Amino acid sequence: MKEPAIDNKELILALEELEKEKGLNKDYVLDAIETALVTAYKRNFDSLENVKVVMDRKTGATHVYSVKEVVEKPENQETQVSLEEAQKVNPDLKEGDTLETEIVPRNFGRIAAQTAKQVIIQKLREAEREIVYNEFNERKGEIVSGIIQKADKNIVVMDLGKLEGVMPAKEQIPTEHYKVNDKIKAYVLKVEKGQKGAPQVIVSRSHPDFVRKLLEFEIPEIYEGVIEIKSVSRDPGYRSKVAVYSPDPNIDPVGSCVGQKGVRIQNVINELNGEKIDVIEWNEDPSIYIAASLLPAQILAVDIKEDGKFAQVIVPDNQLSLAIGKSGQNARLAARLTNWKIDIKSESQFREMLMNKQKEENNETEEDSEEESKSETE
Repeated sequence: MKEPAIDNKELILALEELEKEKGLNKDYVLDAIETALVTAYKRNFDSLENVKVVMDRKTGATHVYSVKEVVEKPENQETQVSLEEAQKVNPDLKEGDTLETEIVPRNFGRIAAQTAKQVIIQKLREAEREIVYNEFNERKGEIVSGIIQKADKNIVVMDLGKLEGVMPAKEQIPTEHYKVNDKIKAYVLKVEKGQKGAPQVIVSRSHPDFVRKLLEFEIPEIYEGVIEIKSVSRDPGYRSKVAVYSPDPNIDPVGSCVGQKGVRIQNVINELNGEKIDVIEWNEDPSIYIAASLLPAQILAVDIKEDGKFAQVIVPDNQLSLAIGKSGQNARLAARLTNWKIDIKSESQFREMLMNKQKEENNETEEDSEEESKSETE
């Protein structure tokens, strides 16, 4: 008498409940259980034969089949069956077909239950990780807050609630010192799938867009789109330059960002632990835009060459060091902000350059005249 297949209606009910509550697809889990049961069968029964496990999607009944290839003369009794034997079971079978024979191994019900439990736990974890990954992937480019769990010169780890945020050394502000249990804000740079599929959030406090998002959070006009941030350049921990613009002539974009007595911009500076922020007005005229980008220095003239996006900037003698900035910082940030190559000269340097150029031209003229005189004499 044939033994009944292993029945497990409770498993199906449990999977249906999980599908409703956790969004864990029942058929996807059953497919995974079937695959795991094949491995469990071979491991527990030390079998080399090919088996197939099929679970009834309604009752949970588990059917185990021995699968053998139909051949004329079997060479491997574990995986092959003779055509003669196969046709005793099914006369329509021919060489090259497969014969599936249902088997019910002893104690396989217990093995099946344990395997099913392990697979469900695994798939639940995977599903939860996927949900968290998708949630934080949608928050890429946003600011998050978290408590520092670990802090050293190489890495800062933040508790973001459902998972950890990792801030590598290059994403940290070099002038800041991070301490365990401090609450900080950071910019979600990217979300990766780490070991075993666990999501990992990479965060930054040094990225230029961290400043952009802080301004958006602090200044309603930027959030609403009335004022647009055109560009941000940054030397993290020291200075940032932000170019803003409003298509509405009645709105002062710089004044709106700075706020009355500098209150609005000060909130952002405080979050960045004193990093200076220059807010300038963007202009479609590159000469005006470049002059503004070099603030607080005063500019006398800007000569632009569209080919190669090169700008020659002339400043008063007493403004040269201010325009260039300490270690070239002001000029470097202005170049990044405008995306133009900027060469800064003082008024005296420019005059000297013009005089030298004039001398060279005069010398060339004199040489040309001498050559002409020699030719006429000859």
